[in-house]
Amino acid sequence: MKSPVFFSNITKRYHFILRSVFVFIPLLIFISCNSGTPSTRLTFAKDVAPIIYRTCSSCHRPGSAGPFDLLTYDDVYRHLKTISLTVRSGIMPPWPADPAYRHFRSEKVLTENEKKIILDWIDQGAEDGARSETPATPVFPDESFLGKPDLILSFPKPFFIEGNNQDHFMMMKLPYTLPKDTFLRLVEIVPGNRKLVHHINAHLIQYERGAKKNVRNDEFVVNTEKVDKRQAYEKLNLANDDGTYPLLTPSVTNYLPGVEPVRYPEGIGGYRIKKEGVLLLDNIHYGPSAVDTSDDTKFNFFFSPVPPSRPARDFILGTSGVSPVIPPLVIPPDSIKTFRSQYLVPENISLLTVNPHMHLLGKSFLAYALKSGGDTIRIIRIPKWDFRWQYFYTFENPLEIPAGSLICIEGVYDNTSANPLNPFSPPRTVSEREGSMRTTDEMFQLIVTYIPYQTGDEKINLGAK
Repeated sequence: MKSPVFFSNITKRYHFILRSVFVFIPLLIFISCNSGTPSTRLTFAKDVAPIIYRTCSSCHRPGSAGPFDLLTYDDVYRHLKTISLTVRSGIMPPWPADPAYRHFRSEKVLTENEKKIILDWIDQGAEDGARSETPATPVFPDESFLGKPDLILSFPKPFFIEGNNQDHFMMMKLPYTLPKDTFLRLVEIVPGNRKLVHHINAHLIQYERGAKKNVRNDEFVVNTEKVDKRQAYEKLNLANDDGTYPLLTPSVTNYLPGVEPVRYPEGIGGYRIKKEGVLLLDNIHYGPSAVDTSDDTKFNFFFSPVPPSRPARDFILGTSGVSPVIPPLVIPPDSIKTFRSQYLVPENISLLTVNPHMHLLGKSFLAYALKSGGDTIRIIRIPKWDFRWQYFYTFENPLEIPAGSLICIEGVYDNTSANPLNPFSPPRTVSEREGSMRTTDEMFQLIVTYIPYQTGDEKINLGAK
């Protein structure tokens, strides 16, 4: 017969086991519920579609920059592997600016929670969900980010691009005649050949009444690699009939890869324009192509019923700008170098939009302002420069830069074989060459769009239409 001590020990072990089980089971449930696997099933309709529509669809739609559409469940399901890869890596959506440094209007940035929702949804099997829960598919105007334009200018015929693997630089003129003088709010550039249109700088030429009988002529394009600017003006017949030159408003619109048009609230920016004039594409740059092709870029004009009460102004730091690049922009082979430029602001200004610009060797970009008292104003930081995405970054509210502040920019360039975009193998010396815009040369710029500061500017919502 077993002793009472023996049964006492069994009872104690039994109670211990029971206590362990009761502790372990809730712990197991807790771990299971918090293991990273969502407790509810995610669906495209309810959870994923709102994210896709906000951050992806504006580019991934017919006629836009994306290589495929992301407007429906079927669109997204067909590209699950690509979406998973690009979301995990942070490649997409493309937004090079660091949101931890400065926020901008219309940021295409996924939060960590949004990334988790998309990836968990894919891991769960990418269910569609109830169609009744799917938000309305976003509607985008054809060939515009902004809506139906008041006027569309286009080439008289598609421009032929020779497939000789060389850059092409052209000057073109697009005449217009309006019913009367009016106010131009903005011009939106819609590239016809997105693979080859690298950049476009456009100016506005306006003719006084009676100064030029015919603003149109057969010549609409000139190769600026073969003639200088004065000869190009003559070939395009830009002068008044008496030989003088009309008013030219510079940089009314510009295009770079990834750029979307900027529309400020009514009254900010814009121009008075006369009924007859020319949109002058002072520099349209086509990248190299191995095959013959063409381009039919269009220009959407949006008018305004009211005159601009606060016209926008621009200046450029760095290459071809108001401040030199220090040291001179020369990048030896097999080197990583940093360059700087700075500009002393003479008056109180409100920054609206900034556009950093580098070419293929760009590695990172930083811009900030130092107030006279020593405080720093963050402007923009791009930790990983991407030549394919060069946005015009518009602030959520105008950013005040007081008079006497020093705007500083710093750019790092990688001219080593480790840079996958290096145009030369083996690397060779690359530099800024007399304002050359060839992709194989380099540039270092910050283009700043601003208005003179007025009290209350910091409260203006630049996202208002």
